[in-house]
Amino acid sequence: MTEPLTMLVVGHDEQTLRDIHALFAQADMAMAIEPVASQILLAEQLISRSWDLLLTDHRPDLDAGEVLALAAVNTPGLPLIVLANTVLDVQTTTRLIETGAQDVLGEIDAVLLAVVRRCLRQNSHWRDFQQTRLALEKSETRFRALAANLPGLVFQFVLEPDERIFFPYVSEGAKALLGLSPGELQAHPQHFSALIVTEDLASYDCSMRDSCVHLTAWNWEGRVQIKGEDDIKWISVRATPRFTQQGAVLWDGIMLNITRNKQIEIEIAHSRAQLAELAAYSQKAKEQERARIAREIHDDIGGTLTAIKCELLPCLDDQPRAPAFYRNKAAAIEMLADVLIDSTRRIALDLRPGILDCGIVAAVHWQAREFSKRTGIACEVDCSDEDIALNGDLAVAVFRMFQEALTNITKHAQATMVQVGLGETGDWFLMRVVDDGCGLADSDMGKLHSFGIRGMRERCQQLGGYFHIEGEAQAGTGTCVRIEIPLNGSPAGG
Repeated sequence: MTEPLTMLVVGHDEQTLRDIHALFAQADMAMAIEPVASQILLAEQLISRSWDLLLTDHRPDLDAGEVLALAAVNTPGLPLIVLANTVLDVQTTTRLIETGAQDVLGEIDAVLLAVVRRCLRQNSHWRDFQQTRLALEKSETRFRALAANLPGLVFQFVLEPDERIFFPYVSEGAKALLGLSPGELQAHPQHFSALIVTEDLASYDCSMRDSCVHLTAWNWEGRVQIKGEDDIKWISVRATPRFTQQGAVLWDGIMLNITRNKQIEIEIAHSRAQLAELAAYSQKAKEQERARIAREIHDDIGGTLTAIKCELLPCLDDQPRAPAFYRNKAAAIEMLADVLIDSTRRIALDLRPGILDCGIVAAVHWQAREFSKRTGIACEVDCSDEDIALNGDLAVAVFRMFQEALTNITKHAQATMVQVGLGETGDWFLMRVVDDGCGLADSDMGKLHSFGIRGMRERCQQLGGYFHIEGEAQAGTGTCVRIEIPLNGSPAGG
């Protein structure tokens, strides 16, 4: 069942109310009519409930203009019709209509019915408009809240047919991202392109033109230099274009700060390049080592075996020899065999020091003594444990890193003393190699062919550990290499 319409009637007597009831009943319109005897009671009635229509009299003791003003304050938009029991002059009628009355009538007839229907339609439209406006305000509030909390800025950008540009909308994120307030960017849209570094301007313009011509998504990444800041930012523009009724192209989009992502990309690319260089160096080193071993086998072991063969050949002919001849040959062959054994042991020791079978602590002590004998540089090892249990592969990796640290000291440090510390803390193995040499400059770390340090770092990372190296070249306080590796670490490759 349809709810009856509600009408507030001000200043009319009982007979007029009955006539109004009869008119609406005859037109089959359900209408709930509430009479108000005076203007004084009107304000309370207006706010007591929702009304569809206001009908008022106009006479010396009841000014319809004042009723209109009161209704405008308490129920804005409520349609008001003046139904006067006396004939009003043109001046009064004009004043009331200008004040806001929908119409001024003097009879209860079909005209009143038509005016009521028109007012009800207008009131329905007005209510729809109000609901739409409120919904739009809520939507805009939510949009602005979302835009304000995005990690970049939301924008609308327009390119006119005559090449003029402007920003119809810019979110508050512009200040944090670009150093420009939304008002500044809208007032001076060219300030955005002025932030773009010179090398990236061409790609920015090209991407925008391509999106404009083909009406495809505008995707651009480039660098901007914010006024007053030393660092350069990387930003990403993502926007969707559409044509406006005026023939311009309007993009709805977002700008994001991607500086951190770009730095990571650059670091990854740099690491990959270093890894490729290290892999090439490692392969070259392997080939050189293989060639060295082949030369030693050929020159040393091969030469010794040839000498043994030469000593044996005279013993195999049919000529009679004195026993002393054979004893001399046997002694020579025995001597050559000893040389062959020594060469084999030396080559095997280069490939994998047998001292590692005695544990990493013993191996480091042995290598330190060999280093001192070879270079004349004192090398002291400090370890409170007799041995630290490491699996075979881990022990070899640690020993190779120690050898590389000593090699770097020999080549570059100009040191007179090296101190080595070994230990374990919890599940971690610790090694510290300190020299009193000339120190290490930051530029030394980035040298193209600094494969020794790079190789130690890569090997350490493969074991799940940490590699630290520090030393002030200008201070001349030496260099400290610190290695931390989990005891359960295992190298990814030999």
